[in-house]
Amino acid sequence: MEISHLQFRPLSPQLPSPKPRILCSKLPSKPICFSSSYVKPIDIKPFRTQLAKTPDQFYPLKKFIAQVGRTESDRNEILVGEDSAEFNLSKQKILSWVYFTGIVGTVAYVLKVAWIDSSTGLGKPFIDAVSSISDSPEVVMLILIIIFAIVHSGLASLRDTGEKLIGERAFRVLFAGTAVPLALSTVVYFINHRYDGVQLWQLQGVPAIRELAWFSNFISFLFLYPSTFNLLEVAAVDKPQMHLWETGIMRITRHPQMVGQVLWCVAHTIWIGNSVVVASSVGLIVHHLFGVWNGDRRLAIRYGEAFEVVKARTSVIPFAAILDGRQKLPKDYYKEFLRLPYLTITALTLGAYFAHPLMQAASFQLHW
Repeated sequence: MEISHLQFRPLSPQLPSPKPRILCSKLPSKPICFSSSYVKPIDIKPFRTQLAKTPDQFYPLKKFIAQVGRTESDRNEILVGEDSAEFNLSKQKILSWVYFTGIVGTVAYVLKVAWIDSSTGLGKPFIDAVSSISDSPEVVMLILIIIFAIVHSGLASLRDTGEKLIGERAFRVLFAGTAVPLALSTVVYFINHRYDGVQLWQLQGVPAIRELAWFSNFISFLFLYPSTFNLLEVAAVDKPQMHLWETGIMRITRHPQMVGQVLWCVAHTIWIGNSVVVASSVGLIVHHLFGVWNGDRRLAIRYGEAFEVVKARTSVIPFAAILDGRQKLPKDYYKEFLRLPYLTITALTLGAYFAHPLMQAASFQLHW
């Protein structure tokens, strides 16, 4: 169904000025008023993408346009946030991806020298220092997660201030330079100690448990990495931005990373079934639940009323907004997943599964 769009038209110098009828948007903030004599109704569908990319300072106009639809269903089709996982090959620059490859290679080399290498890196002394606090692998695992959570969430909370002080790219380098080594240490320690501790249950011989754990783990990665929607921003080739995504996986849950982490934890806890994995899962889930609150808080500060609209028609719990009618899925919803970022995540997830023996061998060699 077509809905009205308001397109500004200049007055012709040859025609007398008509008597304008003023229309005003009824918003809690400043009203936007303009003359109906200068506008013309047209089909809004071709303009949805442009509306989704409109800067947030123009959100009141976007909302006003959305409200002139004839039905609630029409109004729900207007994107206030961004179209997630959109990848236009024609807009990609070869030089940008050359920079990306160079940056990733440089980061990997610096990480190896400064953190991983046993003779020059700080990774082993860091793990030894944390391990000296307790002989319990459960306690050490929780401490590693807490340290990572404080640094990761703390820097995320300081993002607005930090970007004003040193710029978006420099802050991204600072963020990654501290979070990545801590995350690597936590992952390696988990791999090396995942079968330590007390065995609480043993379900690996139960029929279908292996398949259930594998499927849950696979699905978790489709939720876990929304940041791959723009790899060039992750590597600071493009200027990093705080995005308000609204399509794709965001229609299912507004916090896919939390959902993915919970699925990953449940799958590994059921499969391994010991106290180290339980402690790890508790720490990771608590950290991501805090991230739900903190993420919503930061988006509300950055986007204000626009975020409130997205929040109203999405949910934290998967499928909740769909089931209660707040989220209306397009008929061609599946097409929002047939995009390169999602296909890349799928390929990397399968690759990581088959590379598990290599990952385990590399972790064992570090003796962390």
